[in-house]
Amino acid sequence: MKEDLLALVPELALLAAAVAGLLAGSWLPRRRQWIVAALAASACVTGVGATAGASGRARTVFSGTFAVDTATHAGRLIVLLSLLLVCGMSAARMRRDRREAEYYVLLLLTGAGALAMIGAADLLMLFAGYLLASVPAYALAGFAKDDAGTEAALKYYLMGALLGTVMLAGVAALYGAGHATLYAGLRTGLPAAPHALVAAGLVAVLAGLLFKAGGVPAHFWVPDVADGATAPIAAYVTTLPKIGALIAAHRFLYQALPSGVDWPLLVAVLAAASMTLGNLAAFFQTSVKRLLAYSAISQVGYLLMAVAVATRSDLARPALLFYLAAYALTNLGAFAVVAALPRARAIDDYRGLARRRPGLAAVLVVCLLGLVGTPPTGVFLGKLGVFSAAMDGGYAWLAVLAVVNTVASLFYYLRWLTPLFRPAPLSSRIGWRSWPAGVAYVAGTLSLALGVAGGAVLPFLQGRDFR
Repeated sequence: MKEDLLALVPELALLAAAVAGLLAGSWLPRRRQWIVAALAASACVTGVGATAGASGRARTVFSGTFAVDTATHAGRLIVLLSLLLVCGMSAARMRRDRREAEYYVLLLLTGAGALAMIGAADLLMLFAGYLLASVPAYALAGFAKDDAGTEAALKYYLMGALLGTVMLAGVAALYGAGHATLYAGLRTGLPAAPHALVAAGLVAVLAGLLFKAGGVPAHFWVPDVADGATAPIAAYVTTLPKIGALIAAHRFLYQALPSGVDWPLLVAVLAAASMTLGNLAAFFQTSVKRLLAYSAISQVGYLLMAVAVATRSDLARPALLFYLAAYALTNLGAFAVVAALPRARAIDDYRGLARRRPGLAAVLVVCLLGLVGTPPTGVFLGKLGVFSAAMDGGYAWLAVLAVVNTVASLFYYLRWLTPLFRPAPLSSRIGWRSWPAGVAYVAGTLSLALGVAGGAVLPFLQGRDFR
């Protein structure tokens, strides 16, 4: 057994910071609880530094339960940078809050859960990561303790508990079928197992992962939680869980299932349903957070295209990782604008923003057009990558449907952008917060930079994964 603690520095940094923050928050006066926020940011920076300096050699640690490879390194960077942006987005709202320390501790724990899912090479590790990523997030959804937040937390919890139970049943079914929980063991044990049992276990495990990703048919919680939670937490639940769940799904399907199991069509159908339903539901939304929530569901559909061809195209994994990075920056940038303008809840509240806050208006234009897939943003290259992977993997019909949905999505993004350039009523007053505005500028700039420098980034995502 190889127990290499240095291989888990990013995960350990988040967990250590969470424990230290919880202890420190119990003794620090309210005016000094910002120290816990600084501790959370330091843990993210430490994880980024450790990941950047890690060896590129693919291997597993702790009896093969955790894989350290290209997908793990890329996922860590995306999650940690996204978590850092969410912390910055939350600073203005949480400053001097009586539960400021607990808030950042919960964020650190959910981030650690996402990292555990990313590297999981064992079904039990995958489910442990699912729980660690989910349970603190339920508390975060209702952290404001208002009616909307309480309803959001309850819906989030009920859906998570139901689909978590289903996922655990799937883990048990696959263990019974393959007599192993390690992905390597399942790959050799499942071919001789009854096909019905393998199919049932596969569908159940995918149900839990789709809940974390916010994809159809486990998507019902997304608009209600995004609308009821605070803007930073809405940004979190529509971004970070996707990263962990989709990389985990790719690894599970690529490494655990034998070639004889015909699962790509199932994932392709789920991708088609997610992108289509998300777009259709977003068409006539007036709440900006609900619009971004349905947009997040549609984005899951595009990302699932790469998962569907995980074993059919060498383009799938690099495209998935790059798209996740680009989507995280772009979606967080859009939500940062929403957080910076707390009184602007509906699309029409953004009238005249281009004149009053031209910087925020510019970021919103970049992010919303970026979510469509407009060059030169990173999402454009990400979509191009997953469309190419789908074509290369034999799913031309899915790529065509994705192009149609991409064009259709331009309608509801433009519905939000148009009021930015219209005259605002004289009585209109929109306050703003500087910390989320700063995060918006950073995220928007990085989204553009990733699109421009995509040719230099993609080669780093081509490394081999452990299998």
